[in-house]
Amino acid sequence: MRIAVPAETQGEEPRVAATPETVKRYKAMGAEVVVQKGAGLSSGVTDADYEAAGAITVVTPAEAIAGADIILSVRRPDAIALAGVKPGAALICIADPYGADAALADLAKTGVSAFAMEFMPRITRAQVMDVLSSQANLAGYRAVIDGAGEYGRALPMMMTAAGTVPAARIFIMGVGVAGLQAIATARRMGAIVTATDVRPATKEQVESLGAKFLAVEDDEFKQAQTAGGYAKEMSKDYQAKQAELTASHIAKQDIVITTALIPGRPAPKLISAAMVASMRQGSVIVDLAVERGGNCELSRPGEVFVTDNGVKIVGHLNVPGRIAATASALYAKNLFSYLETLVGKETKELAINWDDELVRATLLTRDGAVVHPNFLLNSSPNFLPKS
Repeated sequence: MRIAVPAETQGEEPRVAATPETVKRYKAMGAEVVVQKGAGLSSGVTDADYEAAGAITVVTPAEAIAGADIILSVRRPDAIALAGVKPGAALICIADPYGADAALADLAKTGVSAFAMEFMPRITRAQVMDVLSSQANLAGYRAVIDGAGEYGRALPMMMTAAGTVPAARIFIMGVGVAGLQAIATARRMGAIVTATDVRPATKEQVESLGAKFLAVEDDEFKQAQTAGGYAKEMSKDYQAKQAELTASHIAKQDIVITTALIPGRPAPKLISAAMVASMRQGSVIVDLAVERGGNCELSRPGEVFVTDNGVKIVGHLNVPGRIAATASALYAKNLFSYLETLVGKETKELAINWDDELVRATLLTRDGAVVHPNFLLNSSPNFLPKS
């Protein structure tokens, strides 16, 4: 069994899909691991580190994937990067498939069986494979660090001989994994923290971390969570009531961190231009949803934008990648845990159980077609499964 780890080709991606630790584990499974030279440098992993762990390093992506049974990647590689791939090879990555119809059709034509790690079901068995949680956890932490850096003032209350420094007020909008870590980090740094979310189950979680919960708690709020634990898209009426509640609250905050995302949909707009205008000079908004359109109306992807009234809006892309070494270590372990379920215990070869619930949930392409149910209703004939 040959496992390939090519260098990332999509965007400026500093993370890598395997670390020396997971290479050693793959070797213990009897696999041959081939890593493209330079693949881990942005995560602090040298070619020598990989070689010491037992990997073979090669120069080009074509050399890396040649004859590979399994290809590990952070982001979905394009069809060009997969030229010459072995038919039926398993590609495991964060596929980011929504709105990428043509790219998915091209990916299917390469013949790979592509698995989208972000579709991993949130069940007990798959917790160790949950890349959304591992990466969002780091994004929430980094958002507080970035917000504090841009704020330029101390976060905790300090009583000194020269006077008292008041504690910073931080408001977290969206209490998923990223939001909870942001709350915990902000609290550890001494800030006064409030948080909001449309899911009723998050109220207890917020309060358990020492923050205050803020939400319109009506009948719609009580039903605002899917069976999988994700937030539902709320009605326009609820959004208006929630916006009214939060508008006056935001005006008093020093740092606002937004994390709200709905799978397969643009990020909901939580902060209007009028809300931004009400904030004090020097206050900061960190928008973790900027890659999906942003939770703030004024966010600019990839920029730290200062408004006319002096509010900084932070729109960094790929926030987990801003702490690439840690993000790569967690992501690589997620992949290893999933790959273990795809390999035969006796044969030590790729032996995918197509009926496994994890496989059914994550399988995106197979035998030249896009097969994931989320995309079969697409009008394009490229999205119809083969008979």
